[in-house]
Amino acid sequence: MRIIGIDPGIAIVGVGIIEYTNNKFKVIDYFAITTTPKNTMPERLEIIYNRLDEILRLYNPDAVAFEELFFNMNAKTALTVGQARGACVLCAQKRKLNIFEYTPLQVKQAVVGYGRADKKQMQQMVKVLLNLNEIPKPDDVADALGIAICHAHSSNFKDMFRIK
Repeated sequence: MRIIGIDPGIAIVGVGIIEYTNNKFKVIDYFAITTTPKNTMPERLEIIYNRLDEILRLYNPDAVAFEELFFNMNAKTALTVGQARGACVLCAQKRKLNIFEYTPLQVKQAVVGYGRADKKQMQQMVKVLLNLNEIPKPDDVADALGIAICHAHSSNFKDMFRIK
């Protein structure tokens, strides 16, 4: 099963692509889609949408997994990240892909085995589970790979996590 994990943001969208077969992970690719504040919000959303569309076409995933938005920050940040996430979800939907979402607690539980794990623990386990030489950078990319790992571990229960 080919899974793309996405950690959406307006400045950085983390993307991680893995294969999960017979309980084994294979990293296909990972990177960040970036935008700059020099562009207007609609231009930034268009950049995210168009780049993600290219990625989805190129990698042809069986599933696209997102982390549910969780905010303990200001409302303006929540709105801009929500718009970026909406552009990503729409892009996957237009390609008729299977779309899933997981809470931060579910992602941490699936990757580290502990729902209150910190960012360093998450990054280290992503590195170990995917047999990488170093922790993927920026953090959003490591998070995206963690989301993909979470979906792989949850795929027996996939209908529970499908975006409705």
